[in-house]
Amino acid sequence: MTDPSPAHTPTATAPDPLREAFGRLRAEVGKAVVGQEGAVSGMIVGILAQGHVLLEGVPGVAKTLLVRSVAAAMSLDTKRIQFTPDLMPGDVTGSLVFDASTGTFPFREGPVFTNVLLADEVNRTPPKTQSALLEAMEERQVSVDGAARPLPEPFLVAATMNPIEFEGTYTLPEAQLDRFLVKLTLDVPPRDVEWQVLRRHADGFVPRDVRSAGIRPVLGADEVLAAQRAVRAVRARDDVLAYVVDLARATRQAPSVRVGVSPRGATALLAAAKAWAWLTGYDAVTPDHVQAMLVPVWRHRLRVAADAELEGVGAEVLLQQVVEQVRVPF
Repeated sequence: MTDPSPAHTPTATAPDPLREAFGRLRAEVGKAVVGQEGAVSGMIVGILAQGHVLLEGVPGVAKTLLVRSVAAAMSLDTKRIQFTPDLMPGDVTGSLVFDASTGTFPFREGPVFTNVLLADEVNRTPPKTQSALLEAMEERQVSVDGAARPLPEPFLVAATMNPIEFEGTYTLPEAQLDRFLVKLTLDVPPRDVEWQVLRRHADGFVPRDVRSAGIRPVLGADEVLAAQRAVRAVRARDDVLAYVVDLARATRQAPSVRVGVSPRGATALLAAAKAWAWLTGYDAVTPDHVQAMLVPVWRHRLRVAADAELEGVGAEVLLQQVVEQVRVPF
C-alpha cells in the first residue's frame, strides 16, 4: 500500500466515565427487557455510529419495548409511528397547513422531528411512504416546499418488522434497507427467560410505562453526542481497512450470492466496528471487532441466489463462510 498509516497496536484504554455510563445504560434497559442482550448492544452500536436500526422478530418479543427503554434510559425525546397501508408521506415528515388567521401556510412538524423515531411495522406501508424516511435517514433533514429543515441531534430511526406475516405487507426497497446500519433479530426467549418476563408482569410491570420497571435516565443528548465524537476518533490500521474491503469483495464473488455488499456496506461495517471497539474499551479497531459486527451489519445487504434459498442457505450462513475464507490480518 502507498502512504501507510503509522503502526498502532490496539490497546485497552483507561476507564472512561462516558463509556461507563453506556455500561449503566445496558443495566437500566435490562430492567424492562429480559434476554435480549445482543439486541440491546446492537441498539447502542447504532446510536454510537450514528446509524439506524432495523428490528425483526415475531410479535411479542419486546421490539417496541426495547426502543422505548433505550430512549428512556438516555432521556431522549421519542415518537412512535404505526405504519399502515393508508399512511401518507406528510404523516411522517410533516406538511404545510393553512392558517386562516394569518392567511399563510406554516409548516407543521411531523413525528420524524425527534431524537428516536420508532417506526412500528415499517413494512406495512407502501413504498411511497417508506421513501419519505429516506431523506431523513440519510441527510438528517426534511425538505418541504424547497426548504430544508434539519432534524434534532442525535437522531435515530428504529424500525420494527414482522418476518412471518405477508398479507398487507410490502417489501422494503433496497435503497431503504441500505440506510439501516444494522438489522437485529429478536428471537423467542428460552423457558427460564420467559419465566422471568412473567414474574415481572406478575409483580406489576406495565410494558406501556417503562418507568414502572424502574428505568432512570443515565445519559442525555449531550453525552450521546460526545460519545459519537469519541467513536469517530477511534483509529483503524490500513491492514484492518484492507480486511474489510476483502470481506466485501468476497461477498460479491461468492457463487451463492446474487448481490454482494456495496462500498456503502463496507463503510457501515467500519463505523459499527469503531463503535464496538470504543464500547469495549479499545482505541483502535481490530479484526475481532469487524467480525463481531459483520452479520448484523451485512445480513440485510446480501441477496442470496434463488437456488441457495431453495436449499435453505441464508445470508448468515454465507457470511460465516466468507469470514472463514478471507485471511485475517495479524
